[in-house]
Amino acid sequence: MSENEIESDRENGGENDGNTPRKPTPEGKPAVSIAKRQTNRRRVLRTILLTGGVLGAALSGFLPLVYAQKKRLRPPGALDEKDFLGSCIKCGQCVQVCPVSAIKLADLVDGMGVGTPYIDPRNQACDFSCDAVQCILACPTGSLTYHKPDFLPVRPGAALAAKPILIAKEKDAEPTLNMHERIGVARLTRPEACLAIQGKGFKGQTRGPDFKGQLRYMAVDRWKPVKISSHPYDLAECDLCVRECPVKGAISIETVFAPDGSKRKSPVVHEPCVGCGVCEMVCPVEPTAISIEAGEVWKS
Repeated sequence: MSENEIESDRENGGENDGNTPRKPTPEGKPAVSIAKRQTNRRRVLRTILLTGGVLGAALSGFLPLVYAQKKRLRPPGALDEKDFLGSCIKCGQCVQVCPVSAIKLADLVDGMGVGTPYIDPRNQACDFSCDAVQCILACPTGSLTYHKPDFLPVRPGAALAAKPILIAKEKDAEPTLNMHERIGVARLTRPEACLAIQGKGFKGQTRGPDFKGQLRYMAVDRWKPVKISSHPYDLAECDLCVRECPVKGAISIETVFAPDGSKRKSPVVHEPCVGCGVCEMVCPVEPTAISIEAGEVWKS
């Protein structure tokens, strides 16, 4: 093997010292060293993995249309889930206008269409601080709408019997909220944990001093929501879900009969409930005693 061949093999990453015979190559093609072949192989594998990752990320936005793992509470005025996912362009305009930052965008781990808006009421509910439901005004596609198009049917029980009255606007000339369909329904999912049912009061900061959720307190400021942690309570009997509900007549504390025939007080949800999630957010017990069933209809 000549000195020129040895030097060329070393430049290409080979380890031939001149004593090991070079493998014959097809006429007209230069010999490829072992190191170079390994480098090329790694490049191919890296390309395959990157391509698979990109395709996986892209498909994650479409798979939820076929298989949704978990129902999410959508912003006010949202179309039915299938129509909503098909029309939402994930622009994020609704997120930007929400005064309490209740609306979030779904991530890959949510098992839903990436970038679709949703509300996690336990962390931050929609308290209608904007009055006019600005997320609907900001939506450019009609995924969030005041009036559903005529060609889209309204599910039985989804329609509200009347426009809900906002307690914060009750004395205004126009106190109603421009909503025609509910986004969910509040349910007492853990009655055994409810403080009202146990006849207990509540004192302190609901959800603790580090909770970042916000709420509009009329006694503090009609227009500016404040942190719940800055507004402690001292209640002889807990009625937080009723006290802070923004919609008139949506929930009340009623005297009911227990299974053993005894009387007790309990939160009772009524037809005006729109599923805003304030009751779930302010409930002081963990896990919450009352929660929102996203996309559910009213069942009398």
